[in-house]
Amino acid sequence: MTRNFRELADKRLLKRGNKILDDLFSKSVHSIRRLSDDEASAKGYYRFLQNDRVSEEDLIRNMSYNCIEACQGKYVICIQDTTEINLYSHKGRIKKDHFIGTTTSKKDLGLGFYIHPSVVLDASNGTPYGFANVKLWSRSQNFANKHERNYRDLPIEEKESYKWIEVSEQTISALKAQVPGMLIVQDREGDIYEQFARIPQEGVDLLVRARADRSLPDGTKLFSSIDKEQVAAVYSVFIDARNGRKKRTAKVEVRYKQVEIKSPKRINENTPKSLKIYFIEAREVEYEGSDAVCWRLLTTLSIDNMEMAMNCIEWYSWRWRIEEIFKILKKEGYDIESSELEYASSVRKQSLMIMEVTIKLFLMRLAYAEPEIEITLDSCFHPEEQQLMEEYMKDLEGSTQKQKNNYSKTDLKRYVWVIARLGGWKGYESKRHPGITTLWIGLKCFKDIAKAYKIFKDVSTR
Repeated sequence: MTRNFRELADKRLLKRGNKILDDLFSKSVHSIRRLSDDEASAKGYYRFLQNDRVSEEDLIRNMSYNCIEACQGKYVICIQDTTEINLYSHKGRIKKDHFIGTTTSKKDLGLGFYIHPSVVLDASNGTPYGFANVKLWSRSQNFANKHERNYRDLPIEEKESYKWIEVSEQTISALKAQVPGMLIVQDREGDIYEQFARIPQEGVDLLVRARADRSLPDGTKLFSSIDKEQVAAVYSVFIDARNGRKKRTAKVEVRYKQVEIKSPKRINENTPKSLKIYFIEAREVEYEGSDAVCWRLLTTLSIDNMEMAMNCIEWYSWRWRIEEIFKILKKEGYDIESSELEYASSVRKQSLMIMEVTIKLFLMRLAYAEPEIEITLDSCFHPEEQQLMEEYMKDLEGSTQKQKNNYSKTDLKRYVWVIARLGGWKGYESKRHPGITTLWIGLKCFKDIAKAYKIFKDVSTR
């Protein structure tokens, strides 16, 4: 399936919007000047992003349409997280309106907005379906701190953390009628009692990393309450040497149990005073370093066997995919924070469009890494692009059989192989599969090749 927009204010806007999506994918840059073939095209891009008839809500609705069409009938994992887009380096140029405000950085260094998406994946194999919902917001230019706002006494609806509940509700609204079930996955910030009380329903569950060592009704604490439980499983996981971690193979023990958690003191009187949920702990053993693995997960799913506990651990591990989307949107990819756009509203719209484009990158990587998953060619490349890659392929193949492209012409993996090689991947199947950043770099190289090829064809036929 294609990932084009379906519905905007008129056909001209729809055509322009889909042209921008195609160019964002194939050229892999945020710069309007570099996206455009000529001055008229550049003006059209600027006008589209500044057009009041193309709202953020319009773009999000179209993103949701694509997601809904792709995931119908599937049990899905819906992952949420937040990222900050900091435009402080453009403070002297960008318009200070309600689309932009202070950020979590110091007040004199933070200027931008926030994005909080709900990314939908297939629960069985991780196929990315798109975005069920995206929340964008900006704080006031004179944003007060928590103490000044008396934050602890505010109702949950007036707290910024309500974003977790709000986007969960919007995700349910978008998908409930289309899928047999969904699991909403969140990091520690989503460990909010009101969310566990409001969100779960038939076909909808939560899986959240525990933030607080809650007090339980029997006087014990949540984290230590599982220590006496029998080990349900032991598995090994390779830890790469990055982000301060020591390279090693970690031995991890898994325990789980049902717990009853108490409501906070400051809470709506209609909220239940306690809730029964399941607690899973995956803790590294036989290692004393401060970087030892320890995941503590809370879920409304019934965990009555080891297999279900392990499923939850794997599903939570998929959170890194939303982090990859943010990396491609920012420094490691499109670098949206370097945008030359004059209006924050335009930067916000372009951010949404880039996020929709990243789904194609994930499909490309998945097509290569998971050969049993069938993903159609037209979900990523036009026939003309496939033809050009066929012609260029012999220059990328090595002299040994291991460096040949042996995939068929009907297989997306054949063309992902080309993009990966252009991005710096060496072509050896026994080595690590190409990652998102490699594919993004490869797409940029391929666009340069395609442009040179087009010039050559035009000149040679005159």
